[in-house]
Amino acid sequence: MHTHLLTQAQPYSQWLTRQLANQRLNLDKMSDWLTRPITPQDYADFCDWQQLQVDENEEELARQLRVLRRHVMAHIMARDLARVSDLAEVTRTITEFADFAVNTALSFSYQYYIGMYGTPIGHFTRQPQQLSVVAMGKAGGFELNVSSDLDLIFVYPENGDTDGKRERTNQEFFTKVGQKLISLLNEITADGQVFRVDMRLRPDGDSGALVCSEAALEQYLITQGREWERYAWCKGRVVTPYINGIQGLIRPFVFRKYLDFNAYQAMRDLHRQIRQEVQKRGMADNVKLGAGGIREVEFVAQMFQMIRGGQNRALQLKGTQETLLKLAELNILDTQVVDKLLNAYRFLRDVEHRLQYWDDQQTQMLPEQSEQQNALAASMGFANWADFSGCLNTHRSFVNQIFNDILGKETEESDSEHKLADIWTRLPENTDEILDKLSNLGFVNVAELSNRLIQLKQGGKYRQLSAHAQRRFDALVPRLIEAAAAGANADAALLRLLDFLEAISRRSAYLAFLQEHSAALRRVADLMAQSAWLADYLQRHPILLDELLSAQLMEAIDWQKVSVELSGSLNACGDDTEAKMDVLRRFQHAQVFRLTVQDLAGQWTVEALSDELSVLADLILEQTLIHAWQSVPKRHLDTPKFAIVAYGKLGGKELGYSSDLDLVYVYDDDDANAVEVYTKLARRLSTWLSGSTGAGTLYELDLRLRPNGEAGFLAHSVAAFEKYQREQAWTWEHQALTRARFVCGDVAVGAKFEQIRREILTQERDKIQLKQEIIAMREKMFATHPPVDSNVKYARGGVVDVEFLVQYLVLAESGHEPKLLENYGNIALLGMAARRGLIDGDLAERSAVAYRFYRQQQHNKNLRDWQRMEVNAELLAHYQAVRDLWAAVFGEEVRFQAA
Repeated sequence: MHTHLLTQAQPYSQWLTRQLANQRLNLDKMSDWLTRPITPQDYADFCDWQQLQVDENEEELARQLRVLRRHVMAHIMARDLARVSDLAEVTRTITEFADFAVNTALSFSYQYYIGMYGTPIGHFTRQPQQLSVVAMGKAGGFELNVSSDLDLIFVYPENGDTDGKRERTNQEFFTKVGQKLISLLNEITADGQVFRVDMRLRPDGDSGALVCSEAALEQYLITQGREWERYAWCKGRVVTPYINGIQGLIRPFVFRKYLDFNAYQAMRDLHRQIRQEVQKRGMADNVKLGAGGIREVEFVAQMFQMIRGGQNRALQLKGTQETLLKLAELNILDTQVVDKLLNAYRFLRDVEHRLQYWDDQQTQMLPEQSEQQNALAASMGFANWADFSGCLNTHRSFVNQIFNDILGKETEESDSEHKLADIWTRLPENTDEILDKLSNLGFVNVAELSNRLIQLKQGGKYRQLSAHAQRRFDALVPRLIEAAAAGANADAALLRLLDFLEAISRRSAYLAFLQEHSAALRRVADLMAQSAWLADYLQRHPILLDELLSAQLMEAIDWQKVSVELSGSLNACGDDTEAKMDVLRRFQHAQVFRLTVQDLAGQWTVEALSDELSVLADLILEQTLIHAWQSVPKRHLDTPKFAIVAYGKLGGKELGYSSDLDLVYVYDDDDANAVEVYTKLARRLSTWLSGSTGAGTLYELDLRLRPNGEAGFLAHSVAAFEKYQREQAWTWEHQALTRARFVCGDVAVGAKFEQIRREILTQERDKIQLKQEIIAMREKMFATHPPVDSNVKYARGGVVDVEFLVQYLVLAESGHEPKLLENYGNIALLGMAARRGLIDGDLAERSAVAYRFYRQQQHNKNLRDWQRMEVNAELLAHYQAVRDLWAAVFGEEVRFQAA
């Protein structure tokens, strides 16, 4: 017998003592149950619910639900107070019981009224209709407390009428069903109550209809849904098994498409209301609503869900604990902070349950009577009330500190007291005075800046802002001026900041972000001062502002970890192609931004950065291939026999921020429909990779290096690829093949490609003819890309000449020196060729130094606002080194005009 657990729990529960004293518990049943967690099957087996429904024995069904609830409560109390169970078991048990009770009462009520009025039929679908019950609050989050209300909302699919002789509209029918369901659970009888049912979260609250159609719910959310309802619906969970479209209506209402930093102010408003109610009713000792209580832990989790849940579906969770764990996993919150928050949350929830165990009352107030205080302390494992209170206060202090840190201080939207506010507010008058102020702040071209400010203030975008958004905008301008003036390159920084502000002006969430995070605003100003490219990138992708808050911003990217995160985010999208494309774009933009910030801070060499950008592109291609294939109809395999091959910059792992991806698609599949299927896959890949969505673009693609170029198929069989390379390919195509590599897809197909590549590159060639063909190819470029010294890419002795030299060495010598086939990059290959005596060592070293110099110049020109290359002695010396190597390898001086 395990009923001793009941005896152990008695000192901590007057309610349980009464049940035992009045012999209101089946001890044989309890002896079995107390050995283990109970499940919905135990509820189903408690009595013959089906027969009660057939007999329409409403009174007995209501009684049995209440008797069952009594036994469930006793089971939960005994196991919890004996520390046999944990919080997860307690909340799961009571939530599963609530789900069972709702569905049992609904089934009875539905059949009862079908007998009267017939089956409700949808007006459009002509299908029978069922009522969906949505559990809100803790029941929705699967974290119900033992004496909680049930917050419910009733929704049916569509309007229509019943098909019985006593016809009723679906609205009338389901209203009666809902009323009876509530009565079965809520009514207090001699056997007590199952659950208090609270319907106030439904559309229009107490004044609204008890039930509504899905169309009515959608219309309400669109036209009248308030901010607090977003938080409520975040936990909304349909507990009935019937097909419905509720989730599709709720997701866009709860989770905004863009990062929603307005959530800070909305959460402050909601918390302020709760705080005022706590003070008004003297509830400081309330472990749920008081400072540092359960609600503040829930708010921390929900705030990040509201801000980021629309962008990251992995955060669209119901429970507080699972959400906090996900925030740690995604590095949004520090792992140690989350651990302490979870410890505090579990402690507070245990206290809450013990307060409710005492007399089965919905209370979260700490007791005032010493008897109950001592019992509570003992039930929590403390020797006395003082020790318990000390631990409780430690937890609450930590929760309150974290909550306040995250919520931040309230900001005044007008911010008219800012010391630079009058620069903006007094424009366009008092121009001379404003010019002086700008000059005193360190700006140089003050007339240009003043004109830009006036243009901004008189522009259409500003004038068309709502009064609320305009106040935020007004508050930000002086802060932007201050931030720009505090750093280098102040004029450029301010102009770029103003362009950015104008671009995001209609997106109030981003205005809110810059208002809430002054340190991030200063960081934005510093970055924009350094790089016009990054300023433009941020303007196109303002969602990246959020990355500035990441603790990992300046840390090296753990590619294995972020790969797992990306895969999880894509899988969370289900079959939603557009959502997956957006996930890929946001992920890629975030990693590029992170690398760029680190690059500007001097953390990367050009070669190392190119490696990182190439790893990123490889990862994007790998995931895109997986999910694009899943979207192909009538696919005959779970995994395609298909490979993506990279050429050019990506093939050589020398990718830059704005580099195109040169790709070739090959497959090896004997299926009769292989050509059609893989051509369709190739088209989808191109759309997924280069198409524009609301989240922007990924990469520009260049597929012209495939066999027969633009005239060829998008995807080629391995056999067709090999035949083309052996019989039709030009020398320049073999040059391109020197930098090709298998990126992702079927490994066996990739291996076949690599074997073909090696065989083609190592075949015997007439070196004299090869030199002439490469020289001729180089000189053909003069017409479109003149070899001028100010252009390090096309100048004689520049980037292209180094690449052509290496390509010649691979084509001419790899048959004898197979190491040259490895995709090590141009600098490494020059060194390998020198060590094997194929070229002069000194010339190879000088050319490698020159090539590294060129890449750095190109990189700085793109990223750091460097102007056109200055032709000086250093540059000319580098050109000469490469020209000398060219002359030594090809046996003739470089030419600047075609022969």
